[in-house]
Amino acid sequence: MNTPLPPADELALIDRELGQLDARRLYLLARRDWLLRQPALLAWGAPATAAAPGRPEEASAPSAQNLLLTLGAVLLAVAALAFTLVSWGSLGIGGRSAVLAVVTAAALVTPAPLLRRGLRSTAESVAAVGLLLTVLDAYALFAVGMPGAAAGTAAAYAAGAAAVLAAAWAGYGRALPALRIPLPAALLTAQLPLPLAALAADAGPAELGWALLATAALDLALAAAAPGRWPARAAWIPAAALGAGALLIGLSESAVAASAAEAAAPAALLAAVAALGVAAAWRIPGAWPAATAGGLAAVAALGGTARPELAPGWAVVTHLALALPLLAAVRVTALPEPVRLGLARAGAGIAGLAALWGCAAAVTALAARLQVLDEVWAATTPAAGVPLAQPGATAPVALLLAAGAARWLSRTLPGRPEAAAAVALGWGGLFTAPLALGLPVAAVLAAQLAVTAAAGVLALRSPDRPTAIAAGAAALLGAGNVSLAALDGRAATFAVLGLLGAGCAAGAAYGPAPRWARSGAAALAVGYATALVVVLSALTDLAAPWWALPVLAVPAAVTAAGPGLGAQRLAAEAAAAVAGALALALACGDAPVLALALALAGVVCAGSAVRADRRALGWAAGVLFVAAAWVRLASAGVGAAEAYTLPVTLPALAVGFLRRRRDPAASSWTAYGPGLAATLLPSLAAAWGDPHWLRPLLLGAAALGVTLAGAHRRLRAPLLLGGGTLAAVALHELAPYVVQVVDALPRWLPPALAGLLLLAVGATYEKRLRNARRLRSALGRLR
Repeated sequence: MNTPLPPADELALIDRELGQLDARRLYLLARRDWLLRQPALLAWGAPATAAAPGRPEEASAPSAQNLLLTLGAVLLAVAALAFTLVSWGSLGIGGRSAVLAVVTAAALVTPAPLLRRGLRSTAESVAAVGLLLTVLDAYALFAVGMPGAAAGTAAAYAAGAAAVLAAAWAGYGRALPALRIPLPAALLTAQLPLPLAALAADAGPAELGWALLATAALDLALAAAAPGRWPARAAWIPAAALGAGALLIGLSESAVAASAAEAAAPAALLAAVAALGVAAAWRIPGAWPAATAGGLAAVAALGGTARPELAPGWAVVTHLALALPLLAAVRVTALPEPVRLGLARAGAGIAGLAALWGCAAAVTALAARLQVLDEVWAATTPAAGVPLAQPGATAPVALLLAAGAARWLSRTLPGRPEAAAAVALGWGGLFTAPLALGLPVAAVLAAQLAVTAAAGVLALRSPDRPTAIAAGAAALLGAGNVSLAALDGRAATFAVLGLLGAGCAAGAAYGPAPRWARSGAAALAVGYATALVVVLSALTDLAAPWWALPVLAVPAAVTAAGPGLGAQRLAAEAAAAVAGALALALACGDAPVLALALALAGVVCAGSAVRADRRALGWAAGVLFVAAAWVRLASAGVGAAEAYTLPVTLPALAVGFLRRRRDPAASSWTAYGPGLAATLLPSLAAAWGDPHWLRPLLLGAAALGVTLAGAHRRLRAPLLLGGGTLAAVALHELAPYVVQVVDALPRWLPPALAGLLLLAVGATYEKRLRNARRLRSALGRLR
């Protein structure tokens, strides 16, 4: 066994550790002897000492005792159930009564002496059996006294029996307070009498809701009477469940009511739920969810009576208007804190739901403008365009009311995010309001431009960052949507794009605005300038590929502006790059035009690379120039590419050689990479489509020479470019034979070979990894 320590040092270390272990063992043995001599442990010390030293017991004494008692109680319960269900009929009426009375009484009386002897677990088990026997007694009485009773009678008997059992178990638990089972069992059983009585009376949903609510009220009364005692402190759990059930019944019945008269009964139930919820929050500390449920129920009770007489949209607005006063509870200091918080959260929740409904309606209306894309410039004036979808007046009203509520909350509770929500909702209401009013298209566009401009100004001037971000997002969405709508008419297109572009340019020049806002405005200004150039080009008789040339004027202008753009330069140049990509995409339909566009784009990049901080664009310019040349050659039908590439490669290699002599530290990629790639890569692309043997042969020989030269001179660019080209040529030449061999092989052989390869690689993974690292290190040492 190999260790980092010398043998002598390791031996000394082992001796020290063994000495420490011996000392620890002696201490633990002395401590164990002292514990076994304590009087408190005499009851279970003997079993503990009988256990083998150092061998843990499989189960401690208390856990084993509880397990045995639980199993005994379960077996007794099963036996009692079997006796009641199976053997009951073999006894007479006297025998039945005597057996039940004696067994039940014995089971209920026995826990008392057991508790006095300190056998609490045993007493709990026997008491549980006794409680179960009382249930069986009730069932036996029903089976004897009312055989074949109807379902309603059975439900009524069950309700009465549950009430009696709950009272009896509660009294039993009070008589023996050391027992933990009777009082919780009584609490759970007490939830059944009223709902079962409602079912026995064949009651409807509303009556069942009242039964649930009455039971919840009793639970809350118990919780409020003794908030710190068991089981009163747990009574709020069934109260919450039953109250929620009553609330759901009231809401569902109110939602399906066809008239105000039909909605009156659910409204009364909801009002009672509201009163109970507020009362619970008033009396029980921390019960603000009860007040929240009460606030929701109150709004539903008032709004539900008016809903059948209103259109769906106005019903939403009505509920929202009824919920807004609940927000004012935050400032009513006379109310307990749980009531204030619960009511305010109920109002905020309803306002949020109404806002979501309004947003959905507004999005549907604004998305209808996508129809304009089916036929751009279908009309010559905005007023004659495609009619805009109208969401109805309710959506803007709901959004504006929700925005007002959010703004009020943001002023009442500083530091909360409601201000940003108020901006977004307010913009949505104002932006969709012109559609709801049915104004002419020109008026709609003018109003929406004004709302968008206001959002943009707020984004530039707001000191609160979340508010500014929300306003900026709203301005961006508004600008995009109104620009889409303006495509219906030519005059509208130029007016909207021009105004938005000018506004974005002004925003980019506004000095006090945050940097991110100014950068976004600058990018949008470049985008709108590009859009204006495109629509101006569309007015001409030129084909779409020729539109690329005027579009390239936009990135050229941004490049010329350069450092004058200040902090917004990067954003403007990014937008200009997108405009350049759009120009190239437009030119793709005509190869000569594409070559010209690529060359002009290269000129723009080269002009930008003149500046010291944009030198990297020189690579992009070179790529664009090469691409322009090859696109032009391809469009002219040139077959011998080397006639054009070799005259470029030889001077480029000569320049690279002189560069390396002047600066030996220069990278081989900088000196020889462009020149070699100018011939090797185009020739390789041509060789893959060449059915003859001469070009691959000459290219392979040239690649071999370049590879050898790179290996001899320890230059990375010739080595990798030549080696890669040589491998590609070899693969091209061997491809037909590989295909033939693969076709001749059995189908199972390739997967088998692949599996063997994976196994071999996995078995020698570490070695392969080391070889890869050595190869990477060797390449790193090349220039």
